[in-house]
Amino acid sequence: MQLLLVRHGIAEDREKFAATGEDDSRRPLTKQGKWKMEQIAQGLRRVARSIDVLATSPLTRARQTAEIIASAYGDLDIVSVPALAPDSPFDRFLTWLRRQRDAEIVAVVGHEPHIGGLATWLLTGLTDSRTPLRKGGACLLELEPAARAGEATLVAMLPPALLRRLGD
Repeated sequence: MQLLLVRHGIAEDREKFAATGEDDSRRPLTKQGKWKMEQIAQGLRRVARSIDVLATSPLTRARQTAEIIASAYGDLDIVSVPALAPDSPFDRFLTWLRRQRDAEIVAVVGHEPHIGGLATWLLTGLTDSRTPLRKGGACLLELEPAARAGEATLVAMLPPALLRRLGD
């Protein structure tokens, strides 16, 4: 199985959004963030020709990022996975991932430092992030469907600028 971990695109400024009184979970992507994610999603298609399962954190900015990716792949269905929300235990995500055993490529959209921490944990078993992803960046891992922490293999680290160039 291949696991494509994607950090959400550029979102509204945290402090400015907090001044609106809205909960941070509803903070959306900016116009520029959406535009850049459209380019990045085209680049992702060069790295992963197809996606069998597309999952996202339930937070608005991640959901919007997943919608852009879904559109680039021909309107994929999107699954909301609470285990991708910030501060969720990594083992909860792994439990969900194991249920996707028939999928060849699973793509997930999440947040830093959680998504980078998840990548580190899957690669090394360490719980502190050593693989931070920039907004719109991605990391491609390979692992067995029944893999445990520390058993994944790094295939590629994909910064957003590279993905945008690949999408041209």
